Amino acid sequence: MTKSSTDPVYKSGYGSYRILMHSVAAAQFFYGIYYFQYFVTLPDATFAGKFQFLTFLDAIIQAVYFTIALINDFVGTNEVSPKRLPRIRKLKDYMMAAFAFPLALNVGITFWSIYAIDRELILPKALDAVFPSWLNHIMHTNIAVFMILEMFTSFRAYPTRGDGMAGLSIFLLGYLIWLHVVKYYSGLWVYPFLEVLSLPQRLLFFIGSLAINWCLYVLGETMNNMIWSKELKMAQRKTN
Repeated sequence: MTKSSTDPVYKSGYGSYRILMHSVAAAQFFYGIYYFQYFVTLPDATFAGKFQFLTFLDAIIQAVYFTIALINDFVGTNEVSPKRLPRIRKLKDYMMAAFAFPLALNVGITFWSIYAIDRELILPKALDAVFPSWLNHIMHTNIAVFMILEMFTSFRAYPTRGDGMAGLSIFLLGYLIWLHVVKYYSGLWVYPFLEVLSLPQRLLFFIGSLAINWCLYVLGETMNNMIWSKELKMAQRKTN
C-alpha cells in the first residue's frame, strides 16, 4: 500500500486506526451473523430462516464491506488520487455509497424508531431470552456507528448519483419482492407491524421506506462531500 506524506488522508495514526477499525467491524459482524444463524431460534423464521430479515442481510453486507475495506488497506490504496485506482478500491467505494451506508442507517433508524413507539411490533419482549441485548446492538446500533466512523476516517469517491442510486434501488425493490414471497409461502409478514397495517398503509410504508433510503443515499453523498471537500478538490485538480 503506497502512502504519501502529503496526502491529508494519512494524518498521524489514521492508517493504523483504519486497519484496527476495519478488523474489529468485520470480526464483530461476522460473529454476530454466526451467532444469529446458529444460536438464535425465532418461532416464525421457518420459510427463509434468518435470510428473510433485512437486519440479517444488512449485517452480511456490513461484514463483506469491512472485509473488502480491510483488504484494500493492505493491497489497495486509500490515497485521494492514485495514479491507478485498484479494482478493490473501486468496489469498496461503490459498495459503501450504494449499499453499506444507506442500509446501515435505514436499519438503525427504522428499528429504534419503531422500538421506541412499541417494541412488540419489531422485537417482542418474549424474544429477549433468545436474542441477547449485545446481539441486538451489533445488528441495530453498531452498524450505524461504524458506518459514521468509516465516513470520517476513509476517503472515497462517490459514484455518479444515477449509478449509486440504481444499485440501491435494485436491492430495495428485490427485498420488497422477497418480503411478499415470504408472505406467500409462510402466510406471515416478516415484521409483525406489517400485520396491523391495512393495504393502503403498507403501500405508503413501502413507498416511504424507498424514499427514506434514497434520502439516506443523498445524505451520505452530502456528508462525504463536506467531510472530504479539500481532498475532493485536490483529486479534481489532478484530473484536470
